[in-house]
Amino acid sequence: MKAAVCREFGKPLVIEEVSLDPPGTGEVRVRTAACAICHSDIIAMDGGWGGVLPSIYGHEAAGVVTATGPGVTGLEVGDHVVATLLRSCGTCHFCGQDESFFCEGEFALDREHRLHDAAGGHLHQGLRTGAFAEELVVDRSQVAVIPHDLPLDSASLLACGVITGLGAVTNTARVPAGASVAVIGCGGVGLNSVQGAALSGAEPIIALDTVNEKLDAALTFGAGHGVNPTREDATAKVRQLTGGRGADFAFVTVGSKAAIEASLKLVRRGGTVVVVGMPASGVMAEFEAAEFAGDGLKILGSKMGSTRLDVDIPALVELYRSGRLKLDELVSGRFALDEINEAIAAIRAGRSLRNVIVFDATATGPTSRGALS
Repeated sequence: MKAAVCREFGKPLVIEEVSLDPPGTGEVRVRTAACAICHSDIIAMDGGWGGVLPSIYGHEAAGVVTATGPGVTGLEVGDHVVATLLRSCGTCHFCGQDESFFCEGEFALDREHRLHDAAGGHLHQGLRTGAFAEELVVDRSQVAVIPHDLPLDSASLLACGVITGLGAVTNTARVPAGASVAVIGCGGVGLNSVQGAALSGAEPIIALDTVNEKLDAALTFGAGHGVNPTREDATAKVRQLTGGRGADFAFVTVGSKAAIEASLKLVRRGGTVVVVGMPASGVMAEFEAAEFAGDGLKILGSKMGSTRLDVDIPALVELYRSGRLKLDELVSGRFALDEINEAIAAIRAGRSLRNVIVFDATATGPTSRGALS
């Protein structure tokens, strides 16, 4: 099978013929239909979190089950699934606390290599999934079954961008109806935080981005106001829109020191900042401790939207099928595997919401090319 391999941090991916071992105990093999490109993949392939090379990245995928290993239940060959980096053992402390997104269990896939290059060398499964490949093997807990009528290219977004952005609002922060929300960054994750705020009944919803086209997209996803910090004073505008106080919640969906620090100026006294986007290792944000304490501010980290796959994916599917959740509109472009470096370049340039690598032409949904096309 073919895969896009990262052999050197910061360099273009290389399309290679690779091999994949059969699934082991508790594992499942999936024919990849589509894999969206997340900023986390780009940070990883740039070496932002360290790691081991050569690796195959890609963790926002959807496809069709082709085989199951011993002990797998609740899945059949032919099932359509989304595949994500989230794993849960079901028995550790965090799984027992219904916080499976923090699972500390041990998995064979953390120790063993299922992927090999043409010379027989080991390839690492980047971000626990390795979905920039025609097939993948993951733990059973990493997949969720979806209906056959859900377009697989759109469904791939459920594996990370949607659950991370929307889940930060509905699961991590549990934003109540009527709360005011500011969302910093209107890419794939940020637009889903906007969607989550709209579904929660937040008012007003204020989107902030330096790209006007992304602000326009945010307005179609549920934001009532768009603010470009390069063209106006974002803090003053947010306060103007929130009775002079500041937002109840600010969601930082970009992994930026400057964005995290700026968010503390956007919230009211007693307000909450939720850090959603993942910065590179070593990024430090600073704030004035006395002001932070005196204003009673709160900072929450949101790990993958505090998502529990078996609960959240079925609920999101129903929201999509009822027309309340936008998925198709998030897809900016569809690319073949051998065009992956072009797709990544467009994301780096800020021209895309979510570019999707499509392995199966039958996986595509509506022909809309997305909000920025």
